Amino acid sequence: MNTMKLKSEVSALLSRAGIMIDGTNPWDIKVYNDNFYFRAVADGSLGIGEAYIENWWDSPSLDDFFTHLFSANVEAEVAKNTKVLAEIFRARIFNLQSKFLAFANGRKHYDIGNDLFMRMLDSRMVYTCAYWKDASTLDQAQENKLDLSCKKLKLEPGMSVLDIGCGWGSFAKFAAEKYNVNVTGITVSKEQVELARKKCEGLPVEIKLMDYRDLKEKFERVVSLGMFEHVGYKNYRTYMKVVNACLKSDGLFLLHTIGNNRSSTYNDPWINRYIFPGAMLPSITQIGKAIEGLFVMEDWHNFSADYDKTLVAWHDNFEQNWDELKHDYDQKFFRTWKYYLLMCAGSFRARKNQLWQIVFSKNGIAGGYMAPR
Repeated sequence: MNTMKLKSEVSALLSRAGIMIDGTNPWDIKVYNDNFYFRAVADGSLGIGEAYIENWWDSPSLDDFFTHLFSANVEAEVAKNTKVLAEIFRARIFNLQSKFLAFANGRKHYDIGNDLFMRMLDSRMVYTCAYWKDASTLDQAQENKLDLSCKKLKLEPGMSVLDIGCGWGSFAKFAAEKYNVNVTGITVSKEQVELARKKCEGLPVEIKLMDYRDLKEKFERVVSLGMFEHVGYKNYRTYMKVVNACLKSDGLFLLHTIGNNRSSTYNDPWINRYIFPGAMLPSITQIGKAIEGLFVMEDWHNFSADYDKTLVAWHDNFEQNWDELKHDYDQKFFRTWKYYLLMCAGSFRARKNQLWQIVFSKNGIAGGYMAPR
């Protein structure tokens, strides 16, 4: 197929989303290399993302570009090529989130440099959606989220709390300082363990490098903020059984996760290859099946619009601090992370993805559960 025909095909698809090539709107795109059209048609979202990294195209407002694209569901019209189909096949045949691969996947994202995350995130280094109610800054919004999570768990002094996927210790430190609880945090990232231990020094907090499947202790509360996206559909039931076994009979479990509007067994191929290998977004149905017979769902809170604001804030920090980072990361890395952050912002803005905080009990709360907002 010649370039003109390919350009016509891509233009027709983009026009359905109100996007023009060489247009004047902020969400329109400029194409610098005509090979872009072949990559877009042949490789779909994977090719479009790779072409962006190579600077074959750009948009003045990448998040608005993706908002338009996702709102019109244009990405669903692009045929899956053999490379993408191969990745889907692998996800269905193999357990891409096994214990061994969990550590390997963690290294590829969370171990690329604490300096990057220190400059991109808020002062507490919270790498999950902030809660922007009554907040004007990222720091305030992230403290709001941590406090809301603690209130939903109904923490009391002296309680034992398990934090699955503890990151750099932001929740553990906050809960120990503000609510006087004892926290055990686990992560598969060595870099996170090292920094989390420093941040939580002197507090009743223990940070461990371990996979959730190796947990054996009992806790009064369990929290997991932004880790379930790495569990994988083959392991959802196993994960819930582990949490059930770790939680005392009268305990509460708070699950904070990005959610998919449809059940799926694979993630966006570009995200999977360049940002979060092995990641996967659960649906309501998949979570429901995983908890059946194990938990009572007490509360389901969706504040996905807040993730749009969070991602834009992370992008702004990343861009503003690039001069301090560029000696360790090249220009392709800059374009990769800009694309990642703004694509995800557009996805939440278009309501393609959700952000859920779900509270579970083992046997139901006597008299009912009153959820704070």
